[in-house]
Amino acid sequence: MNASRKDDHVRLALAQHARNSASDGTSPDSGTGPGSHGRANQFDDVHFVHHALAGTDREKVSLVTEFAGMTWPVPLYINAMTGGSVKTGEINRDLAVAARETGLPMATGSMSPYLKDPATADTFATVRHHHPHGFVMANINALATPEQARRAVGLLEADALQIHLNTVQETVMPEGDRSFGSWPANIEAVVAAVDVPVIVKEVGFGLSGRTVRLLAGLGVAVADVAGSGGTNFAVIENTRREHADFAFLEGWGLSTPAALLDARGSGLPLLASGGVRHPLDVVRALALGAHAAGVSGLFLSTLRRDGLDALVTRIHQWLEHITALMTLLGARTPGDLKSSDLVLTGDLNNFRTQRRPAPFAPPKGT
Repeated sequence: MNASRKDDHVRLALAQHARNSASDGTSPDSGTGPGSHGRANQFDDVHFVHHALAGTDREKVSLVTEFAGMTWPVPLYINAMTGGSVKTGEINRDLAVAARETGLPMATGSMSPYLKDPATADTFATVRHHHPHGFVMANINALATPEQARRAVGLLEADALQIHLNTVQETVMPEGDRSFGSWPANIEAVVAAVDVPVIVKEVGFGLSGRTVRLLAGLGVAVADVAGSGGTNFAVIENTRREHADFAFLEGWGLSTPAALLDARGSGLPLLASGGVRHPLDVVRALALGAHAAGVSGLFLSTLRRDGLDALVTRIHQWLEHITALMTLLGARTPGDLKSSDLVLTGDLNNFRTQRRPAPFAPPKGT
């Protein structure tokens, strides 16, 4: 069941990305599609004010980003996708090679299959094997025990541990979990049990500022806001339901730019993933407060459609374009982009002006 589900997720995610890109007449690799399941992408509501004399010298620009005691060579990473079956193991292998050739950090998909069946270990361990000196993140769910967390980290000799939050996905998933109350205490126990930084991420529905403040209190090191705009797991899981009766949740969640606005100043360094279509979106995310931006579905689509060499070429091109945009904006480091002059429009600006955060009250027992 786990292997079949993982293969289903890849198949449905690829179909979703192709459909989204085609829905407004763009090609799958143009990076200008409308976002998650046909919704407008709120990165398009983020505009830089152009200052004609703000530019710097290209040779003075560094892509190195530092946060939570970690140093990454670039502010771009391959985010959690897959593993657990023969086919997905091959995908992890190729993604790891691409990460190695371009210097990108990389996360595996959820390692729940390995924790249930050690026979699937190679479908995840291939990431460390093919990216031996890179920054690798293991990935577990919020119900994993401290012992399971240590096993996941140990298998990959991981530099960090991701814990993914996916209550919406689990709610729609036919065989999903239905009990979420223990998640904060479980996360806190895992943080205390592992000797690597813990990064908590959503799976495409966004982390609010309230959630990030709670995570900071649990000892988490970094939050990946992982908002809507990319792969939509409510759509994927609803497709797997016999009657597709959860369609009303397909628009649920915060976009990645909205989540960044909501979570800034909440006590943790932020990463951004979900709906990142091109280098300009990466730079937009950095300007909104992220230390790096993650990509999943778009890189997977490139790999499966055009092959490994094409993916490596594409990532190198992204890094060149990010450098060019930073040069244009006068940002010598990714962190300098936080001082950019921005104008927010459309739905994102509506969110910013209308949002009235509720008072933060940690759940009892945390």
